[in-house]
Amino acid sequence: MPNILFLSDSETFKADILGQIELLAPEFNILTDNSSDSADIIVVDEDVAALENLIKKNLKTPLIFLSSEDISPDIKVCRFNKPIVLSSFIDSLKASINKFENSIDGILEFNRYVLYPNRKEILNLRNDVTTKLTEKEVSIIKYLYKNKDKIVAKQDLMQEVWGYVADVATHTVETHIYRLRQKVEQDDPSAQLILTSDGGYQLKS
Repeated sequence: MPNILFLSDSETFKADILGQIELLAPEFNILTDNSSDSADIIVVDEDVAALENLIKKNLKTPLIFLSSEDISPDIKVCRFNKPIVLSSFIDSLKASINKFENSIDGILEFNRYVLYPNRKEILNLRNDVTTKLTEKEVSIIKYLYKNKDKIVAKQDLMQEVWGYVADVATHTVETHIYRLRQKVEQDDPSAQLILTSDGGYQLKS
């Protein structure tokens, strides 16, 4: 489930657009804070300074800019003039994610593994074996990858992958991690995929 970050000074406009995204593109997970670290796509509403700051960070994340005024042609991002055509905007979100996940920047490499999110496949470079993954397994690996320098708590994984669904228990996370390890590692100690530490998980780099 790709994470979308929406930056806007207008809470009314933001709430309206995010409500439409939830309705028409439920495959997107809407981030509730303004951190770009976990975002798979970022939408910036009107704020050129915020857009330029994101560009300066050299983020690989796709950027979409909503504007009612012209901006410098030197700023190379996907742009929508306001008022936006909602169907075109939603299509652009989906196309941006698909293009990104099929690009070199969207492919994740770690510990002699290569993850192809859009294809839902992981390649073990030790033996050239490709394993098919479920959508949730891909989401788990992607989130751990984004936070690979720290231990991710089970509750964070629950929120990211399952959205804190009421009937999702901690053992659900544990079961998915266990099955993912069994599927990918195939009893090879050198192919360890995920580490368990301090009640959380970390991708082995």
